[in-house]
Amino acid sequence: MLFASQSFLVVFLPLVLGLYYAVSGSRAARQGVVIAASLVFYGLWDWRFVPFLLGMVGFNQMVAMAWGCWRRREWLWLGIAGNLLVLGGFKYADWLAGCLVSLTGGIHMPWPVVLPLGLSFFVFQKISYLVDLGRGQARVYRLADFLEFVTFFPQLVAGPIVRHNELIWQFDASPRGAMMWENIGRGSLLLLVGLGKKVGLADTLGSMCTPVFDAAHMGHAPDMAAAWLAAVAYMLQIYFDFSGYSDMAIGMALMMGIRLPFNFNAPYRAVSVRDFWRRWHMTLSRFLRDYIYIPLGGNRCAPLRQVANVMVTMGLAGLWHGAGWTFVLWGLLHGAALAVAHVWTRTGRVMPRWGGRVLTLAFVLLTWVVFRAADLPTAGRMLAGIGGAQGIGAASVRHPVVLGLALLVALVGPSSQEAVLERMRPAPWLAVAGGMAFVLLLFLMGGRPPEPFIYFQF
Repeated sequence: MLFASQSFLVVFLPLVLGLYYAVSGSRAARQGVVIAASLVFYGLWDWRFVPFLLGMVGFNQMVAMAWGCWRRREWLWLGIAGNLLVLGGFKYADWLAGCLVSLTGGIHMPWPVVLPLGLSFFVFQKISYLVDLGRGQARVYRLADFLEFVTFFPQLVAGPIVRHNELIWQFDASPRGAMMWENIGRGSLLLLVGLGKKVGLADTLGSMCTPVFDAAHMGHAPDMAAAWLAAVAYMLQIYFDFSGYSDMAIGMALMMGIRLPFNFNAPYRAVSVRDFWRRWHMTLSRFLRDYIYIPLGGNRCAPLRQVANVMVTMGLAGLWHGAGWTFVLWGLLHGAALAVAHVWTRTGRVMPRWGGRVLTLAFVLLTWVVFRAADLPTAGRMLAGIGGAQGIGAASVRHPVVLGLALLVALVGPSSQEAVLERMRPAPWLAVAGGMAFVLLLFLMGGRPPEPFIYFQF
C-alpha cells in the first residue's frame, strides 16, 4: 500500500488513527493497534513477506536475548552477519553472479528474486541496535516493544532510519496529552506537504526526465537541451519524492504523538559536499558516520587514511542504494568530493558561499545523472549530452509551472519541517486551504496510475 494512494489516505490511515486514539488509555492496546496496523500495511504489498519480516524480528530478538544472558560478542557478530547475509542474498547475489558470469564471457539469466520492501532500511535498524548493545548503549527490549519499533508503519519501508533509543520510549506515553491537538494539526499539515511534494511535483517531474533517460538507455544520445532538462528534472524529482515520503512519515507519526528524526534540511542550498550530506537523507548520513566512518578511524588519523575511510564509507553508501556499478560510482564520486573537501579544509582556505553553493549544486546534479542511469553506458550518453556532444538542440518544457515552482521551493524556500513545525501558526484559513488542497490531490491521484516512491527500490 502506498502512502500516496486514495485507499491509504481515506480508509487505512483514518481507521488506524481512530482505533489508536480510542484505546489510547491502554499501553498494551495501543501497542496491539500499531503492530497489527503495521503488519497489515506491509502485508498489503505482499503477504508472503510478513512471515519473513516477523522472522527477522525474531532472529534479532533471540540474538539480543542471548547477548543479555551470556554477554559474549560472538552472538552480536552472528546477528550482524545474519542481517548482512539476508541483505546480500536478496539484494546483491544476483548482481554479483552476473558480474562473475560476464567476466567469463557468458550470459547471465537474472534470478527471479523479489526484494522485500524496505529491507535495506530495517536491516540497518537492526544492525545499529546490535552494535549499540555491544557498546553498552542499548538494553534488551521485550519482544513486543522490539516488534513495534521495527514494524512501525510510517517509517517501515523507506525510513527515516530511526534508532531504538529515539522511538521505543515514546511508545510508553499516551498521545492524549497537552500537545495532542497541536500534534494532530501540525502532523496532518506536514503529511499534506509531503503528499503535495510527491503527487504535485515529483510525479510530474518524473514524466519530464524518464523518457530522456529511457531513450539514452536504448542507445539514443540526447542533445544538450534535452539532457540538461532531464538532469534538472531528476535532481528535483528525487528530492521531492524522497523528502515527500519523509514528510508524510514524520507527519503521520506526529499525529500519533510520536516524533521521528528529520531527514532533509533544504539540501540544494548546501555550500559544500560536506554540507550537502548534513542536509540530505540525514538519518543515513549519521548511520554511515557512527557505524562505519568513525569505527574505521574517522578523521582522527593521517590524511591518507582519512581519505581511505571516506572512500570506503561512501562506496558502501552507494552500494547500499542498489546493486549496480552506477550506484558504486555515484558513492565513490561523493567520497572523492568529500576527501577533496577535507584536504581543502586543512589548507585553511575559504571559498565564498555563492561559489561553494554553485559548485556543490553542479556536482550533485551531475552525479544524480550517474545515479539515475540504468547502466554506465547510459550515464556516459547523458553526460556527453550535457557536455554538448550531440549539439545544443531545443527542448520543450512540458510543465514549466511545475518546474519553476520546484526550483523555487528547492533553492529558496525553507525546509518543510521548519515551515510547518516552527513558522506556521494555527489559523482558520490554513485549515480551509489545507482541506481544499487535500481534496485536489486526491482527485489528482485518482486520475493517473500510482507512482511508487523512488526509494522503495532500495
